[in-house]
Amino acid sequence: MGPMNLYFDFRDIFRAPRLALSGKKIWIFIVGNLAGYIVYWVFTYLSLVMSGIEFGDALSIYGLYPCLFGNDSPILPWIIYGIGIEAWIISIFLSCTAVSRVTLKQLKGNDFFSAKDAWDYVYKHWHPIVFSSISVILIIVFFLIFAAIFALFGKIPFLGEFLFSILYLFYFFGSLFTVYTLFVLLTTIVYTPAIVGTYEEDTMGTVFQSYSITWSQPWRIILYHFILIPITLIGVKILSWFWKASFQLINFVFGCDWFMGEKLDNVLGYASSLVYADWMSGAIDISDLSTVPNTSSTILSTISDFSVSVVFGITNLVELILDCLPNLSYQPADEVLSGAETFSGLILSFVLFLILLSVLSYGLSVLSVGETIMFVIFKKNSDDDNLLDRKDEDELEEENDDTTLDFNDESERAYSNASSGHSEEE
Repeated sequence: MGPMNLYFDFRDIFRAPRLALSGKKIWIFIVGNLAGYIVYWVFTYLSLVMSGIEFGDALSIYGLYPCLFGNDSPILPWIIYGIGIEAWIISIFLSCTAVSRVTLKQLKGNDFFSAKDAWDYVYKHWHPIVFSSISVILIIVFFLIFAAIFALFGKIPFLGEFLFSILYLFYFFGSLFTVYTLFVLLTTIVYTPAIVGTYEEDTMGTVFQSYSITWSQPWRIILYHFILIPITLIGVKILSWFWKASFQLINFVFGCDWFMGEKLDNVLGYASSLVYADWMSGAIDISDLSTVPNTSSTILSTISDFSVSVVFGITNLVELILDCLPNLSYQPADEVLSGAETFSGLILSFVLFLILLSVLSYGLSVLSVGETIMFVIFKKNSDDDNLLDRKDEDELEEENDDTTLDFNDESERAYSNASSGHSEEE
């Protein structure tokens, strides 16, 4: 099968929901999300315990969805909590790279590239996925440190004023580059999985590609996301409707008095109460989420204010995600559950959690496929480099293996012919 015919413009973005609706891609994100979620869950409860909350009390309050925000905690628990969040984010980025690799192979016409092959590729190329954004942040920090050093020169009596005036143009362009690098940082965060998954770049190459597409494709980056984000939300909404309809159909059939009846109410009600928390059905109260470490330092106070802004942004994002997820809540039964029903409810809660996670994973799959298609379009339009015609490292390795095999076969035939001729002469 040959490469997929692309237009190399905005029309290709509309392929993302269909290409993302793949069990292979969704499963990759389910695995990545589960791994990141487990680390997040452990580190969050560790931070809650370090904040003075008993584990049993924390478990009864937060259940499957622990969160440190809303608790008056010292610095160290916040660091532990941040490590858990970072681990989940990195896990999602690794999953995005794996899906980007699968998408590239699919665009090339190879539908047999497995999820295991994708994870093997990520294992070999995880360094730029983790360190590219850090490298751009270090560039920004480097310029800020130099700006602080030159600002100290300005304190020199009499000479400082002249240095400031003479070097102002130098300061201006350095500041301009720093501001530009802030936008490059956003590009790096968004496109690193696609760059690594399709172009096989290392850390420095990924940073260079981020600077390149930020400079050469700014309007495409903006306009293409005005297409990708709405169709992602629409696709997730449609999938959620099918998931919820299937959930309700099972309840209608199995909940009939002729069949399971009250047993379904007991098992499903208990499982749903574990997975579908009360806060998921309404707006999140952000008044309790603004508790951050109290500090007197100006710098730490600024960081705290920034943390509050981040919390508000994350809250809005969580509300948007919850609005897209299917409502799997079920009225729990009033009767006391038997041991078998309780154990069955625990098993079913894991299944319901995976169902919710599959919808979230599909949304991430659409975004990942869309970013991959965007990068393919960018390289074609800016460098006239068609990544679908470009041989990747897997194809080059296969060619080398075939060449080596052919050479060995020819050597064996030559040796066999020489041996036969020598035998006939004797």
